[in-house]
Amino acid sequence: MDYVFPPPPQVSVPIVGSDGFFPVRRVYCVGRNYADHAAEMGADTREPPFFFGKPADALVPGGGDVFYPPATSNLQHEVELVVALIGGGASILPAKALDWVYGYAVGLDLTRRDLQQRAKDKGHPWDMGKGFDQSAPIGAIHPLAAVGHPERGAIWLKVNGQLRQNGDLGQMSWKVAEVIANLSTYVALAPGDLIFTGTPAGVSTVVRGDLLEAAVEGIGELAVRLV
Repeated sequence: MDYVFPPPPQVSVPIVGSDGFFPVRRVYCVGRNYADHAAEMGADTREPPFFFGKPADALVPGGGDVFYPPATSNLQHEVELVVALIGGGASILPAKALDWVYGYAVGLDLTRRDLQQRAKDKGHPWDMGKGFDQSAPIGAIHPLAAVGHPERGAIWLKVNGQLRQNGDLGQMSWKVAEVIANLSTYVALAPGDLIFTGTPAGVSTVVRGDLLEAAVEGIGELAVRLV
C-alpha cells in the first residue's frame, strides 16, 4: 500500500519479564472513580462511570522527562492503575470482563486543569485539557500471570519527595470488571486497548522541574520529571 507520507510507528509499551511489547490501539480513561477524588472535584461520591480518551501517542512509556505543556498555568497529576486488554467485544458481561485483561501498569493522567474547568463551564469537550502531548506517562505492563487482579493495595504519588496522593485500590467506586463491562456498552473493546481507571484524592498543581514519583502496590513505580 502506498502512503503520501510514512505512517507513524506503532505506539507500544514494554512488558515486564519479556522482550516483547504491548501494541496500543486506544486509550480510555474513567472519570471520578474514587469517592474522595469525586468529592474534591465537587461531584457526588458515586455516580455512573463516564469516560474520556487520550490519543495513543500521548503515552510516555517508561516515564522520564516530560515537557511541561503550553497554554496552562495549572497542570495537575493523577496517579492511576492502568488495565491492558488482550481481548474485548461489545456489551461484555461483568462476570466475563476480567477474561480479557492481559495485565496492569502504573499510569499518570496529566491534566491542564484550567483548560478542563473552562471547558466544563461552557459545556465544551475536555480534549485540550486531557489529551495533549505527553499527557499519559505509563510504566511497563505486568502480565496477569505475574500479578493477578489487584483488588486492594496502596496507590500513591509524591512530588519532590512529598506525599500528595495516598489511596487504596479498594476505594474504587467501580471495580475493574465493572469499568470494562460498562465501557463496552458504548464502544467495542479490542486487544491493545488501555484503560486508566481513575485517581484517588490529593491531586495538586505541579510546575517545571518537579519530580513526580507514582506507584501502585504490587504493580510497580513510575517517575516523571517535568522539563
